Formats: sequence, C-alpha cells, structure tokens
Amino acid sequence: MLTVVNADGATSGGSSLLDDIVREGARRMLAAALEAEVTAYIAELVDERDQRGRLVVRNGYHQPREVTTAAGVVEVKAQRVNDKRVDADTGERKRFSSAILPPWCRKSPKISEVLPLLSLHGLSSGDFVPALEQFLGTAAGLSPATVNRLTQQWQADHTAFLDRDCARRGMRAPVLAVGDGALGFWNALAEVFPASRHQRCWVHKSANVLNALPKSAQPGARKALQDICNAEVRDHAVQAIKTFAWLYGAKFPKAAKKITDDEAELLAFFDFSAEHWIHLRTTNPIESTFATVRLRTKVTRGAGSRTAALAMVFEAEGGAVSASAGSAGGPMTSA
Repeated sequence: MLTVVNADGATSGGSSLLDDIVREGARRMLAAALEAEVTAYIAELVDERDQRGRLVVRNGYHQPREVTTAAGVVEVKAQRVNDKRVDADTGERKRFSSAILPPWCRKSPKISEVLPLLSLHGLSSGDFVPALEQFLGTAAGLSPATVNRLTQQWQADHTAFLDRDCARRGMRAPVLAVGDGALGFWNALAEVFPASRHQRCWVHKSANVLNALPKSAQPGARKALQDICNAEVRDHAVQAIKTFAWLYGAKFPKAAKKITDDEAELLAFFDFSAEHWIHLRTTNPIESTFATVRLRTKVTRGAGSRTAALAMVFEAEGGAVSASAGSAGGPMTSA
C-alpha cells in the first residue's frame, strides 16, 4: 500500500508521518513491556500448582483500549492472567494487576500533570479538547466532563493536604522555623510547636529595611545589612547591628527599628552549625520550590474560583512542600 507524503512530512490523511512512526513505536514498546511484565509474574509463580496443574497461567487478552500518552493516543491490548490462587486471609481470588497499565488507566501521568498547568494559564475546561487535539491528534479520554472531574479531585487532594495532622503522623517539633513577617505563621507555630526556635528571613527583612530608606541611602545600608548577616560569629553580628543603629537610627528610626526589634530572631541561625547558615538565614529553600508556580500564576487569567485556583496550584506543584526538610540536622520548617 502506498502512502502519499507531502513536502512538510504530512500524509494524505493530514497526520504527520513522523508522529505516526512515534506513536507506532510507543505502541510496540508498551506492548513489549506489558508482555514482559506478565511473563515475569507467571515465571515467579511457576511452582504454584494443584492437582490440575499450574495455578497461574495466561488467559488471552482484554478488549483493546486507547491510552493517551505524550506520544499521542495509542491502542493497546493488555494480556489477561488467570490466577487461581486464593488469599488465605480474605478467602478471595488473587488477581494480577499491571503496574505499567492499571485497569483504570486511560492517560499517562504526564498528560494528567499538564492539565492543571493549562488551567493555570487560563485555558477553560471546554478549550482543553481542541487544544490537546493539536498535539495528540485526538481528545480520547479528555472530555470537558473528565477535566471537571479532575478539578474536583484536585480540590479534594488540596483539602486533604490542608486537613492533615502533621503531629499525629509523626512530625516532631521543628528545631528552627524560618519565615518572613507573616503573623499567622508565627502564631500557629507558637500554638502547635512552642519549643521551636524562630529565625526571620534576611532577604525579606533586608527588603523591608531598604524600603524604609531613601534611594540615596540604600547602597550603604545594603552593605551594612550584609555585614550583619554574613558576620563570622554572633558577637560580630551584634556589633554590626549597633553600628547600623548608630548610622541610621537618628535620621531613619523606622528602618533601624526593623533590625533592632528583631535582633534575636535575626541571629538565631548562629546557634547552629556554620555549614547550615546559608540555608537557615533565608526562606530560599522553600521559595525556590514554588518559584515555577509563582511565575505561572502571575500570568494566569481566568483561573476560576479561589478554591479551584488553589487546587490547581497544589496539583501543579505536586504537593512538594517538604523539599527543604531536615537541612538543620533535624526537622526544619520554612515559610
């Protein structure tokens, strides 16, 4: 059979020959992986027998189904396994379940991950299907109703995350909590983990101090703040704070008080090992985790309700709020 290929690589049917090759390759590789998975499962249980023979054998194929992947939509036929073994505890038949392609799977995790990002970029659920058709060649498994169900699931995931009881699940009191001036965080910390030490973020504090100064005074003040933050020992930092107050206290008392009033919280990191200071002085460990989401949300339009937007941000971030745990020789919280 001949296939007419245009100059731009598209076939007479309108699809790209390259994309067709990629999809066919993905289909064959997936089929081979599923075959290997079943073969390994049966081989591991080859000695399981009764009077009538082996208890775990192949049993044909399931009905073909389409799975949406990053390479497009591919049709797969998953193998069936007849597992005659009985669970001694429950009395129920044991079942083979593919880890590669679970029975409910209609799209790869990568496709599911991109959906909240499209929402954050302002794409409505009704626009998902035509938008993804341009890349995947079909909208199989991605109807507006499916997207709405996913949104509801993201909201449920976010609610469960907010309702978790960290202490009940084994979280010990953080040795040190690092944050900006958010009063809600510090009040909650004092209530739940009263023994935790407080460290104010030097990046946020420096910005607040400089905002209280005229531009002409900011270069010198920035250098003075760095002398405090980067002091070799606490005593040098205390002396640098006194110098800052002497230099700027008379003319700019508000700027000076932002440092002197929070001296203990600004210098708490000195009580820990010096190799950890760079991570304890600022909230950068947690800020960097959410940097990508912040960039996305700044350009987002039409994200819907506050609840939906928070759920999409949570799903896009993957719930990765624990990325900075343990950098102080024990549990650390950064906010």
